[in-house]
Amino acid sequence: MKAKKLIGLLLGMGGFAAAIAFPLEGLGLAGQLTLGIFTLAAVFWIFEPIPIFATSMLVILLQTMLLSSQGFIFSVGNAPKTELALEAYQSQEVFRVPETALSAEETLIVVEGTKIASKPKVVVVANEGEESLVLADELDAGSTVLKNANHRSVTAGANSYAKFYGALSNPIIILFLGGFALAASAVKFGLDRNLTRFLLKPFGYKPQSVCLGLMLCTGALSAFMSNTATTAMMMTVVLPIIAGLKTSDPFRKGAALSIPVAANIGGIATPIGTPPNAIALAALKEQGISISFSSWMMMAAPFAIVLLLIAWKLLMILFKPESDECRIEISGKSKRSPKAFLAYAIFGVTVMLWVTEKLHGLSTSMVAFIPIALLPAMGVLDKKDIRGFSWEVLWLVGGGISLGISMSDTGLAEWIIGRIEWDGFGAIGVVIVFGVVGYLVANLISHTVAATMLMPLAITVGSAIAVTSGDFNLVSSIVAITVIVSCAMVLPISTPPNAIAMSTGFLETKDMARVGIVVGLISVVMAIGFAFFVWPLLY
Repeated sequence: MKAKKLIGLLLGMGGFAAAIAFPLEGLGLAGQLTLGIFTLAAVFWIFEPIPIFATSMLVILLQTMLLSSQGFIFSVGNAPKTELALEAYQSQEVFRVPETALSAEETLIVVEGTKIASKPKVVVVANEGEESLVLADELDAGSTVLKNANHRSVTAGANSYAKFYGALSNPIIILFLGGFALAASAVKFGLDRNLTRFLLKPFGYKPQSVCLGLMLCTGALSAFMSNTATTAMMMTVVLPIIAGLKTSDPFRKGAALSIPVAANIGGIATPIGTPPNAIALAALKEQGISISFSSWMMMAAPFAIVLLLIAWKLLMILFKPESDECRIEISGKSKRSPKAFLAYAIFGVTVMLWVTEKLHGLSTSMVAFIPIALLPAMGVLDKKDIRGFSWEVLWLVGGGISLGISMSDTGLAEWIIGRIEWDGFGAIGVVIVFGVVGYLVANLISHTVAATMLMPLAITVGSAIAVTSGDFNLVSSIVAITVIVSCAMVLPISTPPNAIAMSTGFLETKDMARVGIVVGLISVVMAIGFAFFVWPLLY
């Protein structure tokens, strides 16, 4: 095993053990277990001792075994007993009330009565100190109530294991799966190349115009297809252009960089464009906020277009073309088979239903099942095509959603946020802090992983501020943080599109860093401006 992987393995396991070994004031046992799982996942995602999607699988396994009400710790009869209550427990005077029987404000539970059969009354002491009597009909012979409010198990909050498994069938997962089906059919029948040929035709042969055309086409495709797949395809278009230029022409580097930059930015435009979008939508959904496909596009697409134009201008300044002309040759012909026409029709109908959700009322995720079901049913996609889906991305996103559930339900996210006085930051300060931290982290690790780690915390802070401050827009702030994370593209390792472009041999890391840093700084400023002055007008 390589040194980096060994270090990551030891740090992750050590962090997991340390997080649950020492009691932390204000954090229950389940919260500490979640902290251990979160620490292990974060370290594993960064150092990759195992594949990042495998880490997400491990997260779900640990949650079902350690945090669920059917697992090893919180199953009936396994609740930890405090020393104060041990004697009473042995004489069957102490009972445990299920979390579902309590409201969010109830923190201390004490039993009056000594017999299980007597259905004892429960004295609940609320945060304000007011006492009220509650009849706990849910009590049974396998229940216990802990008298020590400071004991870690009081705030256990165990969930059913099905809730963690449910993250794998979350509507956002289905939305992404629908996007994969559309992308597979588009590639199989050449729809992507036909669109590229059509979209590039009006831009002529001047280098500046060609570069703009390449970026707009790449951005448009990456809004509906995998950024990685779009980059791989578009690099085959741009490589002949580069080969036809003089070796001294700076535009060679500008053309090579235009593709990954546009792919990264274009993914912002739609909910299926890039996994961080899905993670943000899932986090908002947990707060009871649903954003339609068209609503996301109304907010994110204008942002992406403006940033794309700025990035294009930046490339033209940094890598000014010396040639007056460059030619684009795209091979391949339109496929006209019945299956091809079915693929085109289903693609068009699905996208149309997505952007008109407010007219017909079908949710984005419901519409996403149309290509999932119809494309295989009509023979457009076969087993080989379906096996080619990016299943590892779905596992990664699913693990992130599941981890977010634990962090919210066990109070870990709230506990972490409570260590910082956020009131002094203000609404703009919160977006800046999470945006900048997300941007820095996402340049070093996967954008999806960065969003997975930060989003539950950002949602918790944002929700708290939204309650206390009437002028804080939670949706706009979360979207802003998400797009900033997606604009992290300084290094070759920052995104797969960057790595693909770097593999051509035409670029140096410093070239990518110059463009990535400037685009990143501009995206932070733009996102803050849009979040507080533009997006609140739309949502």
